Amino acid sequence: MKLKVCGMKLNTLEVATLDPDYLGFIFWEPSKRYFEGTIPRLPASIKKVGVFVDAPLEAILKKVDTYDLQAVQLHGNESPEFCNDLKTINNDRSKALEESSIEIIKVFSIKDDFHFSILTPYENVCDYFLFDTKGKLPGGNGFTFSWEVLKNYPSTKPYFLSGGIGLDEIGKIREFQQRPESKYCHAIDVNSKFESEPGLKDIKKLKEFKEVLSNE
Repeated sequence: MKLKVCGMKLNTLEVATLDPDYLGFIFWEPSKRYFEGTIPRLPASIKKVGVFVDAPLEAILKKVDTYDLQAVQLHGNESPEFCNDLKTINNDRSKALEESSIEIIKVFSIKDDFHFSILTPYENVCDYFLFDTKGKLPGGNGFTFSWEVLKNYPSTKPYFLSGGIGLDEIGKIREFQQRPESKYCHAIDVNSKFESEPGLKDIKKLKEFKEVLSNE
């Protein structure tokens, strides 16, 4: 499984030395991890993900250009039509500039159960799904949801597994990897459980977690 470290803000270069597959930068102003400023130069192996919550299409595209994002994570109530518009405009732009298209990640929050039929209209307009825990805020709630729900996952779309994952979940991840529903789990997404304060990541904990993932 690949690793995404989200909520980057204060020690991005230190985290980058661990060579995660994705680094997430939150562009939702109410977040304690809201990112502004300059993203330092990162290894080409690391994809920069912009995280948005019901942002206008033009605002997303502007951030993509400003920060040279390789992926966009939609964490609000974005419709399939919105995702399709983003995908279409981005594909046209990337062809004109002879660049790779950005990846579109659509987030769905889960509490005790989930109606997977909600995913159907999004199948052809995003590259990945992301499942996290439903809480008061869009992400960053620090709690895991019951992964048993994913036994009913009906799709072949690769997905990110998120929501309060920390070192305490290593055993749970190992068990999950032995189950059929983990087949399409593309990456583990971590954030608050690896922080000493919002936006400041604990490098020692992240290194330990990444080593476990790499050895599975």
